[in-house]
Amino acid sequence: MKVLRSLVFYAGYFLALLISGLVLLPAAPFLPLFSRFRLLNLYNRFIVSWFAVSCGVRYHVSGRENVPEGSCVVLANHQSEWETLFLQLLKVPVCTVLKRELLNMPVFGWGLRLIKPIPLDRSRPSRAMRMVLEQGTQRLAEGLSVLIFPEGTRVAPGQRRRYNKSGVVIACRSGVPVLPVAHNAGEHWPGRHWVKKPGHLHVVVGEPIDTQGRSANEVLAEVEHWIEAQLREISAVPRPEVEGEATKVPA
Repeated sequence: MKVLRSLVFYAGYFLALLISGLVLLPAAPFLPLFSRFRLLNLYNRFIVSWFAVSCGVRYHVSGRENVPEGSCVVLANHQSEWETLFLQLLKVPVCTVLKRELLNMPVFGWGLRLIKPIPLDRSRPSRAMRMVLEQGTQRLAEGLSVLIFPEGTRVAPGQRRRYNKSGVVIACRSGVPVLPVAHNAGEHWPGRHWVKKPGHLHVVVGEPIDTQGRSANEVLAEVEHWIEAQLREISAVPRPEVEGEATKVPA
């Protein structure tokens, strides 16, 4: 049944991608930036809803009321493709820090280019980090929010990876709050397997964390502690203990 449901899901997934390429993408460049976000997010809304219907997944989202009205830096754990779609809908408009290769994907990458992403060139880590800090601060000044996955890549449920503090550095420099988010999406939309799993997908949105007058290390420690505490509550897969310190970036 899981295999059949997954096949049905991907049929709708690719159909939505085709329709987006034929209908949404041609219109998007002619719209103001904020309207462009809303138009292209129709694809995200469909995929998130279609995933629930076709794969037997029930969503439990708590803390939506914690999303601030102004700009913020959204920091979330990264397990799958699902949260990259959902978090675009949680705080609109939001620019995502993502690997540069995604921008070269047909249709999907073309759409990403229209919503001011912050591309990350992993082959040049030092330069990439400077660009993330520079462009992230600029996006916040323009009234946009920034979405960063501090683990840097997808991490399977039950595994841990050092948190990079570039996101909190951007927030501290700009004086905007950090919005922490925890979820267990990887237990239902596996990052490295196409078969989807039914069940309860939990998302917890925390209260905004103030950054003014605080160091990046202090804020990152609070963010990581909060996310890991939530994951221990909502995850079916046990969480490992903390190992090492967060990746260091000049504050």
